[in-house]
Amino acid sequence: MLNTFYEESQIYDGPLVLTHAMPQAQSVAIGVFIDIGARDETEAEAGITHALEHMLFKGTAKMDVHQLAERLDELGGNANAFTSRERTCFHLHVLHEHWRDALEILTGMVNEAALPDAEWQREREVIYAEMAMVDDIPEEWITDQHVSALFPDHAIGKPVLGNHDSLAAISSEQLSDYLQRWYNPPGLMIVAAGRIEHAELVDALAGMPWAAGNNRVQRAVPGSIKTGIQALPREMEQAQMVASAPGIHVSSTERPVSWLANQMLGGGMSSRLFREVREKRGLSYSVGSHMNSLSDTGIWSITCGAETSRAAECVDVIADILAGFADGIGEDELLRAKRQLEVQFRMGLDSVEGQMLYLGARLDEERLVSPVDWVKQIHATDIDAVRSWAADRLSQGLLWSIGAPEQALPEICDRIRA
Repeated sequence: MLNTFYEESQIYDGPLVLTHAMPQAQSVAIGVFIDIGARDETEAEAGITHALEHMLFKGTAKMDVHQLAERLDELGGNANAFTSRERTCFHLHVLHEHWRDALEILTGMVNEAALPDAEWQREREVIYAEMAMVDDIPEEWITDQHVSALFPDHAIGKPVLGNHDSLAAISSEQLSDYLQRWYNPPGLMIVAAGRIEHAELVDALAGMPWAAGNNRVQRAVPGSIKTGIQALPREMEQAQMVASAPGIHVSSTERPVSWLANQMLGGGMSSRLFREVREKRGLSYSVGSHMNSLSDTGIWSITCGAETSRAAECVDVIADILAGFADGIGEDELLRAKRQLEVQFRMGLDSVEGQMLYLGARLDEERLVSPVDWVKQIHATDIDAVRSWAADRLSQGLLWSIGAPEQALPEICDRIRA
């Protein structure tokens, strides 16, 4: 299928392949996207997807861990990976003349992963250290606590890193079984952006053997997000606050209106939160709002850190902003938000890695809308639609998570309005 933005081919008994041509670029970014994440794990498997993100860099059938690391360094580009609640991705960014080498390495990591037991014993300790690091970062710690409270009886609420007990019980054989079960088509997709020909990538992939895996993972739809107050006593320099209302799922038709509402609430330097909380009152260094979307649910979140002595005042200000936000949206404010989003989308067109990651959204929907078409939809959104959407979401209630020293929590939580 030829699209003005990307080309797509389905390899027989193999992966879906997408490319975005950038003929003037000097590089190519290639990504292997797997439709599996932390929410798809059983209790006994908690953390196994993230563990495999680490372990696929520990050697293949043709290269041990040191040879693989040296080969990646020889390419001179960027090698990375990420695990989320619904997705795993391994990606390389290299000079365009090296894309075949990058493809060989990536497919070898996924199709021929060695998963040596000695490396797993060591890497498990690295993940424990990563857990400790996250626990030491107040913003990340409270985010994990917040998501767990939003979805208390659902796998979405589990931390992506898993837990010590589950990881301690997972063997290298279980890693291999999980890999063989899920890291295959049809839940595996390969995308590339940059100076690369679609037909050449398809030909290179068509000659590779692809093991048959399970069908796409089936996910249990979560119920409504929880509302109320989660008080989290913890000794730290600042009070940390997260408040979330219902958002949108990742392929929602309401994306333009939600993006605009979020941009005006806390997405930029002229947003309500930044202007009132930071610029006018000096209550916080870091404050903003964010849209977080999954395949079947989403949240619209506000995050803020403030000195403990001023956290109650900060909550008051945020509550005032939320109370008057939807009805108070003005035409000039909306036009400014539209312009900000347009610039972000259009500037993103220059990024080879950004375009590769953008193509990864194809796992969530039948057809990708180009950034240019999104800009058109954003500009076509009227003020009444944004006001109505924001009012509806904020009227459904929020969950507030407050992390602060125990003696400060009562005053802060008392300022939160239903």
